[in-house]
Parts: sequence; structure tokens; C-alpha cells
Amino acid sequence: MTTRIDFYSLERDSSGDRFILCCRLIERIRARSLRVLIHCPNEDEARHLDRLLWTFREESFIPHGLVGQVDPALTPVLISANGEPASETQVLINLAPEIAPFFARFERLCELIDHDPHLRAAGRERFRQYRAQGYALEHHRIRL
Repeated sequence: MTTRIDFYSLERDSSGDRFILCCRLIERIRARSLRVLIHCPNEDEARHLDRLLWTFREESFIPHGLVGQVDPALTPVLISANGEPASETQVLINLAPEIAPFFARFERLCELIDHDPHLRAAGRERFRQYRAQGYALEHHRIRL
């Protein structure tokens, strides 16, 4: 199995950030009943995303939780800072500035890029690294 890799970058005139983009992307992925693991670079950002998923859209509910605080078998959207649980293999959303070392076990990887100049540069570097490894990459420009 080769991981499908999609980059999603916000257009310059978009409002919001990669966390809002993440919430919207999760809605679309969950509409296809796929499981999602979100890789956050640290616990603060993981907690921020957890709170945002409860509040970003009043008319929707995305069953989610932080790894270690929810039952993974009952929770289709998990937020993790270390790639656990290892049993997740459908969709990985990477919010970290570096390549997640465990990405190859997933069917699909979504890399999210917003307006932060450091994160944009890190995203370009990840794009180059994946391409150098022979992955076919898709790039989607998103306007929020």
C-alpha cells in the first residue's frame, strides 16, 4: 500500500488557520465514515483542536477526543501528539511542522498549511521530502 498524500494550503486572502481548515476537512472525511488520527506537535495544540471541534460549527457534532482520555474503539476522530494508537490506519492529518515518522501506515495523509511563514516553509520542505521519496502529491488551494 502506498500512502496517498494531499497538501491543503490556505489562500492568502482566507480567514482562519490550519485548525479551522482541519475541522472542515474532518467533516468531509467523516461524511465517508473514515477514521481520522490528527497528529499535533504538542499537547497545547492538541487541546486547542479538541476545544475547537466542540465549538467551530453549532449544527454539527464530530465524535472526537484526545488519546488517553477516550476509548479509541468508540471514537472515530482521535487527537494525538505521538501517533498512538498504532491501530489507526485510514486517514492521518498532520499539523506538526515535520513529517510524522509513522505516516506510511496510513492509507491517506493530509498535510495542512496556513499563513504562518515558518509553517509554510516547513510545509514546502515536507513537500520536497515526500517528492524525493517518490510519492505522488496532490496540492489543493483552499479559501475559507
